[in-house]
Amino acid sequence: MQLSRVNRSVADRLHSAAVQLLRRLRREDVAMGLTAARASALSVLVFGGKPLTLGALAQAEQVSAPTITRLIVGMERDGLVRRTADASDGRVVWLQATAKGARLLHAGRTRRVAALEAELATLAPAERETIAAATALLERLRHGSGSTAGQDEAGAMGRTSKAGGGRRRKAR
Repeated sequence: MQLSRVNRSVADRLHSAAVQLLRRLRREDVAMGLTAARASALSVLVFGGKPLTLGALAQAEQVSAPTITRLIVGMERDGLVRRTADASDGRVVWLQATAKGARLLHAGRTRRVAALEAELATLAPAERETIAAATALLERLRHGSGSTAGQDEAGAMGRTSKAGGGRRRKAR
């Protein structure tokens, strides 16, 4: 089936382009002074919008509980993350980024976005419009639905993500 080959080709090219673009943008992360694993885990806490348990963070990062625990211990020591006991269940510990951790991640995001903005400025206006339209489609795919049902154009085009990306595990 021809459509299947086209879809496979587009998916392959999109995957490669996304991985390469994110690798280039990751150069901006050096200024944060965090390993990629720490930056990724911290971004889940900062841009996820709510505290998480160790298990939920490990699941989001697709790593084992001992691995996430080691990361959290270091980030807690560096003042980037704090643990809070659950008020109703003492066995549950909630993880939350500190103000210092949030500032660090927001500054990193700002550097990445500025670098990408500079790259976009090198494109012709029509190409930037094409990228804008494609971004709306990619946001829909990120949410697991290619359907436009129930979305108006302004909602699809005007939405911006604070989740960083993504979660974007391992294909960064």
